[in-house]
Amino acid sequence: MVPSGEQAQSPTVVLIGPPGSGKSTTARLLAGLLGVALRDTDTDIEASAGKAIADIFVDDGEPHFRALEREAVTTALAVHDGVLALGGGAVLDPLSEAALTAYAQAGGAVVFLDVSLTHVAPRVGFNQARPLLLGNPRAKWASLMEARRPVYERVATHRVDTDAKTAAQVAREIHVALARPTPPEDPS
Repeated sequence: MVPSGEQAQSPTVVLIGPPGSGKSTTARLLAGLLGVALRDTDTDIEASAGKAIADIFVDDGEPHFRALEREAVTTALAVHDGVLALGGGAVLDPLSEAALTAYAQAGGAVVFLDVSLTHVAPRVGFNQARPLLLGNPRAKWASLMEARRPVYERVATHRVDTDAKTAAQVAREIHVALARPTPPEDPS
């Protein structure tokens, strides 16, 4: 469903992956390379709720956050025509997964930014801003990844390993992977 006042569109590319895979930074750089707009559903959620995601988890609970996330994902898939970065757990919602699958089946690009625990640890620092990683962050990240990997792989049309790569390198790799050859000119 397209919100009133917004035009139906389709993203150029959707980035998915676990926390620390570099979705937000890569999305910004990729949008620049492609010359298109950037949208991040985590930013959309914070704007609509008027508070940080960590505060939503604490004040309202994970189910409320997931409902906001589902709305942000389905809206962005329906109206955004640039690079779209999704929160790490967005793919777990059945409606969001179905929307991503439909988008991919219609020819859309869903890129899974994959990262190992070894390389993610220095990136996220396992800090307090990531509510699902509180407690034993390494074990929780590994558990999250174990649950999410099959969904990431199922909905993705491309996979990029981000280990030991900068966000700029990942963005360039995606840009090259998405390059579509131009059709030959009609000789007539």
